Amino acid sequence: MKKFFTDLKAFLTRGNILDMAVGVIVGGAFGKIVSSLVADIITPFISLLTGGKSFSELFTILNPDKFTATDAITDISQIMTRADAQACGLATLNWGNFIQTVIDFLIIGVSIFVMLKVFMKAKETVEHKKIEAEKAAAAAKAAEEAAKPVEPTTEEKILAALEAINAKIK
Repeated sequence: MKKFFTDLKAFLTRGNILDMAVGVIVGGAFGKIVSSLVADIITPFISLLTGGKSFSELFTILNPDKFTATDAITDISQIMTRADAQACGLATLNWGNFIQTVIDFLIIGVSIFVMLKVFMKAKETVEHKKIEAEKAAAAAKAAEEAAKPVEPTTEEKILAALEAINAKIK
């Protein structure tokens, strides 16, 4: 049992598990942002094209011959929403909801694509700056090495000593 908890602790504290948890949290927050973009910004413009209705409210009644009047709706022409149709015992083809879901998907896809492009460009810029800094540091080190006086080799030291002795003898 102790090994189980040791293994569980090792599993939970690995870096990629924590990265995944952060990704899920950020993804949830990003999902809320995109949902708000769709519901609060884009859908109102679309509703202007559909006469004030959002796409999700558009539907077609499949079985108008099964109409059953209710207290509020006495004629099939009074049905304005899917809830009205269902209250009257009618089946509906909710094609507007499908279109709205496709629009949501496309907006989410574009949003994620743009976010990834921005992230990858920022990462590329950081990596480029890092490489340039490494090149500059290497060039500075090479220049520093070139500016240092060259230490004579052992052979050169011996030859210089012999020349000095030879000069004294002469």
